[in-house]
Amino acid sequence: MRVHVGASGFSYPAWKPRFYPDKLPQRRFLQYYATRLGTVEINATFYGLPTEETLASWRDQAGSEFIFALKAPQRITHRWRLRGDSAELARRLIALADRILGPARGPMLFQLPPSFRRDLPRLEAFLSALSQRHQAALEFRHDSWFDDAVYDALRDHGVALCIADTPELRTPFVNTADVGYVRLRQPDYSMDGLRAWKTAILSAPWSEAYVYFKHDEDARAPALAEAFRDRLAAAA
Repeated sequence: MRVHVGASGFSYPAWKPRFYPDKLPQRRFLQYYATRLGTVEINATFYGLPTEETLASWRDQAGSEFIFALKAPQRITHRWRLRGDSAELARRLIALADRILGPARGPMLFQLPPSFRRDLPRLEAFLSALSQRHQAALEFRHDSWFDDAVYDALRDHGVALCIADTPELRTPFVNTADVGYVRLRQPDYSMDGLRAWKTAILSAPWSEAYVYFKHDEDARAPALAEAFRDRLAAAA
């Protein structure tokens, strides 16, 4: 299994000087980030579709081996709640990412709001209309979604259940796709905690996994990501 580890976002001035050098200009944050970590989860796409120029700039700054996971626009997940033109907008972003990012594009994360309760027919309609050419993950934040019928729907369409560990809710560790997507959102993790997540992830039947740590003001996210990456590389 190949495991990609990074943080949620990169453009945080508060990460100076613990992660970014004190005199590094913000326009060079991504270029520097890519020398330390191999992937990032982009939150900016939650607020609107990126331009071709923006995606190309990210790609060129990060280099050919870097991978971007894009968060789906809030119009899809929060305003339309998977209804209407949600799948069409998702397909547009997927096509744009494929064309501009190419091999640098990773999974797309669809994060549903906490107030969005289980609606299996709506989920199935959305998944049926979504392109299967692109890896995708769904993060449910209401526990009514955690049942076998939902997992089966995700499996039928090759979509990953996002395994999220948050102070409010922890997703059951259920495999629904060949690729895993894990969001570690606690404020901090001990070395024992990282070891437990390493065991769980490497025990899953995934060909690839993407793991992202929550951004914060103290630069714990990149520090934890590097510690976890190093632990994955260790023999034990």
